[in-house]
Amino acid sequence: MKHQVLILDDEPDVRKVIRQQLSGTQFEVLEAAHAEQAMDLLRDYALFIDVIICDVRMPGISGVEAVSYIREAHPTKPIIVLTGHPDLDLAVDFMKSGVVDYIVKPVEKDKLVAAVEKAAAKHQTFDPHDV
Repeated sequence: MKHQVLILDDEPDVRKVIRQQLSGTQFEVLEAAHAEQAMDLLRDYALFIDVIICDVRMPGISGVEAVSYIREAHPTKPIIVLTGHPDLDLAVDFMKSGVVDYIVKPVEKDKLVAAVEKAAAKHQTFDPHDV
Protein backbone atom coordinates (compact mmCIF):
# COMPACT_ATOMS: atom_id res chain seq x y z
CA MET A 1 0.00 0.00 0.00
CA LYS A 2 1.26 3.45 -0.90
CA HIS A 3 1.57 6.17 1.72
CA GLN A 4 0.45 9.71 0.90
CA VAL A 5 2.87 12.57 1.53
CA LEU A 6 1.73 16.19 1.42
CA ILE A 7 4.44 18.64 0.38
CA LEU A 8 3.82 22.25 1.38
CA ASP A 9 6.38 24.48 -0.31
CA ASP A 10 5.93 27.67 -2.32
CA GLU A 11 8.78 26.80 -4.71
CA PRO A 12 7.66 24.58 -7.62
CA ASP A 13 11.23 23.36 -8.20
CA VAL A 14 11.53 22.16 -4.61
CA ARG A 15 8.20 20.30 -4.84
CA LYS A 16 9.36 18.75 -8.12
CA VAL A 17 12.67 17.56 -6.62
CA ILE A 18 10.94 16.05 -3.59
CA ARG A 19 8.36 14.36 -5.82
CA GLN A 20 11.19 12.92 -7.96
CA GLN A 21 13.13 11.78 -4.90
CA LEU A 22 10.07 9.95 -3.57
CA SER A 23 9.12 8.41 -6.92
CA GLY A 24 9.65 4.68 -7.05
CA THR A 25 9.18 4.41 -3.29
CA GLN A 26 6.13 3.51 -1.22
CA PHE A 27 5.12 7.18 -1.20
CA GLU A 28 2.72 9.10 -3.43
CA VAL A 29 2.89 12.88 -3.35
CA LEU A 30 0.25 15.56 -3.01
CA GLU A 31 1.49 19.12 -3.49
CA ALA A 32 0.46 22.46 -2.04
CA ALA A 33 2.01 25.76 -3.11
CA HIS A 34 0.71 27.67 -0.10
CA ALA A 35 -0.77 27.00 3.33
CA GLU A 36 -4.38 27.58 2.28
CA GLN A 37 -4.07 24.91 -0.41
CA ALA A 38 -2.52 22.52 2.13
CA MET A 39 -5.38 23.16 4.56
CA ASP A 40 -7.89 22.37 1.79
CA LEU A 41 -6.08 19.12 0.99
CA LEU A 42 -5.97 18.19 4.67
CA ARG A 43 -9.66 18.93 5.02
CA ASP A 44 -10.54 16.77 1.99
CA TYR A 45 -7.93 13.99 2.28
CA ALA A 46 -6.81 13.90 5.93
CA LEU A 47 -7.56 10.20 6.25
CA PHE A 48 -5.20 9.42 3.38
CA ILE A 49 -2.28 11.73 4.19
CA ASP A 50 0.36 9.94 6.25
CA VAL A 51 3.17 12.52 6.36
CA ILE A 52 3.45 16.27 5.82
CA ILE A 53 6.62 17.97 4.60
CA CYS A 54 6.46 21.71 5.24
CA ASP A 55 8.74 24.57 4.22
CA VAL A 56 9.37 27.31 6.79
CA ARG A 57 9.64 30.50 4.75
CA MET A 58 6.65 31.10 2.54
CA PRO A 59 4.67 34.19 1.62
CA GLY A 60 1.33 34.69 3.36
CA ILE A 61 0.92 32.07 6.05
CA SER A 62 4.42 31.00 7.08
CA GLY A 63 5.53 27.45 7.67
CA VAL A 64 5.68 28.19 11.39
CA GLU A 65 2.00 29.15 11.37
CA ALA A 66 1.10 26.23 9.10
CA VAL A 67 2.85 23.72 11.38
CA SER A 68 1.08 25.20 14.41
CA TYR A 69 -2.30 24.85 12.68
CA ILE A 70 -1.59 21.30 11.53
CA ARG A 71 -0.38 20.23 15.00
CA GLU A 72 -3.58 21.60 16.50
CA ALA A 73 -6.01 20.25 13.89
CA HIS A 74 -4.23 16.92 13.23
CA PRO A 75 -2.08 16.15 16.27
CA THR A 76 -1.05 12.67 15.13
CA LYS A 77 0.05 13.68 11.63
CA PRO A 78 3.84 13.45 11.43
CA ILE A 79 5.40 16.66 10.13
CA ILE A 80 8.85 17.06 8.62
CA VAL A 81 10.11 20.64 8.36
CA LEU A 82 12.27 21.36 5.33
CA THR A 83 14.12 24.67 5.17
CA GLY A 84 16.77 26.46 3.18
CA HIS A 85 17.45 28.77 6.12
CA PRO A 86 18.61 26.74 9.12
CA ASP A 87 17.85 28.24 12.52
CA LEU A 88 18.84 26.24 15.59
CA ASP A 89 16.36 27.94 17.92
CA LEU A 90 13.52 27.40 15.46
CA ALA A 91 14.56 23.77 14.98
CA VAL A 92 14.44 23.20 18.74
CA ASP A 93 11.01 24.87 18.96
CA PHE A 94 9.71 22.68 16.12
CA MET A 95 11.02 19.51 17.71
CA LYS A 96 9.49 20.46 21.07
CA SER A 97 6.14 20.98 19.33
CA GLY A 98 6.18 17.44 17.98
CA VAL A 99 7.74 17.83 14.52
CA VAL A 100 9.45 14.53 13.72
CA ASP A 101 12.36 15.92 11.69
CA TYR A 102 13.99 19.20 10.69
CA ILE A 103 15.91 18.95 7.40
CA VAL A 104 18.01 21.58 5.66
CA LYS A 105 17.74 21.98 1.86
CA PRO A 106 19.09 20.70 -0.38
CA VAL A 107 18.40 17.26 0.97
CA GLU A 108 19.86 14.04 -0.36
CA LYS A 109 17.39 11.45 -1.59
CA ASP A 110 18.43 8.77 0.92
CA LYS A 111 18.07 11.15 3.85
CA LEU A 112 14.66 12.36 2.67
CA VAL A 113 13.32 8.87 2.04
CA ALA A 114 14.58 7.68 5.44
CA ALA A 115 12.96 10.66 7.19
CA VAL A 116 9.64 10.08 5.43
CA GLU A 117 9.75 6.34 6.19
CA LYS A 118 10.43 7.11 9.86
CA ALA A 119 7.57 9.63 9.95
CA ALA A 120 5.14 7.26 8.19
CA ALA A 121 5.96 4.54 10.72
CA LYS A 122 4.94 6.91 13.52
CA HIS A 123 1.58 7.76 11.96
CA GLN A 124 -1.34 6.19 13.71
CA THR A 125 -3.89 4.53 11.48
CA PHE A 126 -6.86 6.31 13.04
CA ASP A 127 -7.12 9.85 14.33
CA PRO A 128 -10.59 11.17 15.22
CA HIS A 129 -9.40 14.62 14.08
CA ASP A 130 -8.99 13.25 10.55
CA VAL A 131 -12.65 12.39 10.08
